[in-house]
Amino acid sequence: MVKTWVLKAIRRYQRRGGAAAHFNLSCNFTPSCSEYTYQAIAKYGLFKGVKLGLKRIKRCNDPDCITVKSDPLP
Repeated sequence: MVKTWVLKAIRRYQRRGGAAAHFNLSCNFTPSCSEYTYQAIAKYGLFKGVKLGLKRIKRCNDPDCITVKSDPLP
């Protein structure tokens, strides 16, 4: 139940523009951090998925990054 709510909240965040619209930032990775977190929660469950998503978000938004890096879900 909570997992479904969190996944719906992520999709709503993405539909409304994601990090570009809400924080004026762009992700340095593909898939985006929100999509990565969505996939992690769907595959590994709520707790491990959120943990993986937070670790990814901590690595994102490097101002010195010139190219977008591919970082798929493990």
